[in-house]
Amino acid sequence: MITRLIISGLAVLVTALTLDGVTVEPWWWAVIIAIVLGFINSCIRPLVKLLALPINMLTLGLFTLVINALMVMLCSWIVGPHFMVANFWWALAFSIVLTLVNWLLHVFFPAKKKK
Repeated sequence: MITRLIISGLAVLVTALTLDGVTVEPWWWAVIIAIVLGFINSCIRPLVKLLALPINMLTLGLFTLVINALMVMLCSWIVGPHFMVANFWWALAFSIVLTLVNWLLHVFFPAKKKK
């Protein structure tokens, strides 16, 4: 679990360094941001996706990208000055790039299965 948390924090840091409109200061706050994003994605996001199900079906699932961007903006609001996202479009870009970087890191560092 700690390894996955460090990988997620590294993914947040790499994504923030890649995009100009997103800042993480100081760098070690990336792990805390990963924890907050994980909490938001596990608790709040399913409820929002359920409430937005009609529009999500109407847009063939593309509204999920908007929901992801809103979750990143919520995380930015919760964490405050340590994680700043310039606007909605940077939040959208952050969510897309974070997904790709997180997937790539998990491919190179797979989780060990319990016996």
